[in-house]
Amino acid sequence: MSIIKLIIFILISQAAGFLGSIFTIPSIPTWYAGLKKPAFSPPNWLFGPVWLALFTLMGIASFLIWNKGVGKGEVRIALILFLGQLILNVLWSYFFFNLHNPLFALVEIIILWLAILATIISFYRLSQPAGIILIPYLLWVSFAAILNFAIFRLNR
Repeated sequence: MSIIKLIIFILISQAAGFLGSIFTIPSIPTWYAGLKKPAFSPPNWLFGPVWLALFTLMGIASFLIWNKGVGKGEVRIALILFLGQLILNVLWSYFFFNLHNPLFALVEIIILWLAILATIISFYRLSQPAGIILIPYLLWVSFAAILNFAIFRLNR
């Protein structure tokens, strides 16, 4: 039974990634390809596997928190924070790739970064492994924010 719940939590997180990709994929060969990018910009093929791994880690972390007892207030708050950052993650893809607005996306990714940090702190207090599992996500979003800023600067 626990393995089924774990899979469900991973699928929920992957669903957020899928929603974001709906906004992202059509813009990669068109709008995004035409942007000036910094020298440290990774190749496009790298983003998919990284996000797949990160969304899997998010699913595992949220499953660990769920198992702490969803009836507990601090668990519910942690899961609400988690859901909020998932929504913000999808919104970043919408703002950047669908609206073609790197400035608005930059403001949004800063909010996303803060939401991820709050989620990590909340998760860590309930389950150290759950909090630690999210650190690569925070690091990747930190890199994405720097890349977002550089793209904004190079293309204004």
